Amino acid sequence: MRDGYIICGTPRTGSTLLCGLLASMKTAGDPHSFYRREDKAEWAEEWKLPHPETMSAHDFDVAYLKAAISAGKGGTAVFGLRLMRENLGELSAILDRIYPDLPSDKARFEKAFGRVLYIHLSRENKLAQAVSLIKAEQTGLWHIAPDGTEIERVAPPQEPRYDFKRIQRELAELEAYDGPGTSGSRSRGSSRCESAMSACQPIRQRHWHPSARPWVFRRRMPPT
Repeated sequence: MRDGYIICGTPRTGSTLLCGLLASMKTAGDPHSFYRREDKAEWAEEWKLPHPETMSAHDFDVAYLKAAISAGKGGTAVFGLRLMRENLGELSAILDRIYPDLPSDKARFEKAFGRVLYIHLSRENKLAQAVSLIKAEQTGLWHIAPDGTEIERVAPPQEPRYDFKRIQRELAELEAYDGPGTSGSRSRGSSRCESAMSACQPIRQRHWHPSARPWVFRRRMPPT
């Protein structure tokens, strides 16, 4: 019996849709990117955690982990977490500080989250993924409803700009993350990241390739 799951992937793979569908079931937790660096302060405020400056870094890490697990369960018995490749190293370092006596990242992840299923989420068309990611970063608009309503905007509106070299770099990086035999773990990664992400290898074949996204679920809006 699994205690939960961790969705491992890269941006623009359909993870927001997948997380929304899982949360809408009301039985499969409420997965979010709780360890995305840019969102941690907002999550901590929402969970009414003490300010980091009022406690030790270790105590804050422990309190944040406990709150994240509770939020990731969403009132169910199953814990869910979305973990982007870019945030893996930071989460691994946090767990290293909380559980310094454990021998490996795998052991620390199991100690923190229990017996979890690691789901490697990837997008088959890496060029489309690269273009989508760059367009979102340039325009500030990450998700939009079918009727044109903005669902998630993180920056003032800007016109997209064609940038061949940037597309080329992003494509190479995404292909390296998902290259054969890597399970998205060995590009620009430390040994710590490789160790933790290697847990995705046994379910490498369970990728979900979104060919179309007719709607987007977004349960939490960024601050305005």
